[in-house]
Amino acid sequence: MQVSRKVFFAALMLAVLTALGAFCSGQPAAKGKQIYSETANARAEIKEALAKASAEHKRVIVVFGANWCFDCHVLDTAFHSKEIAPVIVANYQVVHVDIGKGEKNQDLMQKYEVPLKRGIPALAVLDADGKLVYAQKNGEFENARAMSQQDFLAFLNKWKPGSQT
Repeated sequence: MQVSRKVFFAALMLAVLTALGAFCSGQPAAKGKQIYSETANARAEIKEALAKASAEHKRVIVVFGANWCFDCHVLDTAFHSKEIAPVIVANYQVVHVDIGKGEKNQDLMQKYEVPLKRGIPALAVLDADGKLVYAQKNGEFENARAMSQQDFLAFLNKWKPGSQT
């Protein structure tokens, strides 16, 4: 019985280490899911989101990221969770802007004062008129995998329309 217990724990440790390795490898959370369109016109998508936000009295979250970025997938998964999605739907239009390997849409990152050197995902929040309300300056979402749902909700509630910011 002692040998069986050792074999069990060895197999369990191997499984945990394998899972941890996959998690830390930078592989997307949902393999094959394309959150960031590589062919989208980001300026047009932001313009469209601003028009919808204006009509619906919402704000726009511009998420700079890439499909290869694990934390970008973590953030997207959090935004679609049953606890957070209702806050997003009620208060925001979300636009995903592909940065490729760091060569794409840099003009938009500069316009919205989001430094690439601080990592991705990187967020900017705009009011319905397109005015910058918040710009991520210090890589706040770069390690999204370490954030809790309460962290995401606190951010969303802080910057939603009508909040005292």
